[in-house]
Amino acid sequence: MPVIVVANPKGGVGKSTLSSNIAGYFASRGHQVMLGDIDRQQSSRLWLALRPAELPPIQSWDISKDQLARPPKGTTHVVLDTPAGLHGKGLEAVMKLADKVLIPIQASVFDIYPAKAFVDQLLQHKRAGKTDVAVVGNRVKDHTRATEHLGQFLQTLGVPTLAMLRDTQNYAHLAAHGLSLWDVPTGRVEKDLTQWAAITAWLDA
Repeated sequence: MPVIVVANPKGGVGKSTLSSNIAGYFASRGHQVMLGDIDRQQSSRLWLALRPAELPPIQSWDISKDQLARPPKGTTHVVLDTPAGLHGKGLEAVMKLADKVLIPIQASVFDIYPAKAFVDQLLQHKRAGKTDVAVVGNRVKDHTRATEHLGQFLQTLGVPTLAMLRDTQNYAHLAAHGLSLWDVPTGRVEKDLTQWAAITAWLDA
């Protein structure tokens, strides 16, 4: 059961957007998916509540009588949306589970430097050899100095950069209805799906 963790110590970088779309991708492929929300804001849980019943199902945690959270029976793929400030025991617990960690990074100096420290921490972790780590540039605006600087920065991290996802209202519009890129006609989001191709290939590897 692969466990995909979306993480960044900085808040507001698009972790829930990435998590919900990864879950939507796996569901569109016929997998039994659980989207687990560890973030206090519970954005992914809200997205699940908005998701139309006729779409490929995505489940949340099963809460047992002893209040332990577990993937529902039959789950084949797990996606975890993590909180800002993930560190210490919380990070250790997540790393014990993670097969892959995907880190969204925005083109801001306030995002770049915390992200570098976080990537370095993951690469030095005792499970680094067992966990694939990659980054994604998020909410990228073309032809700006900030985007150029982000691209240069990502090349220094020592992990794969899978995509530079554009700044588009498509993600906000889809999220408002509990949808992912794979739940609408391709023509509506063709450019975004093209940008996701390397991410989905990494997820499937």
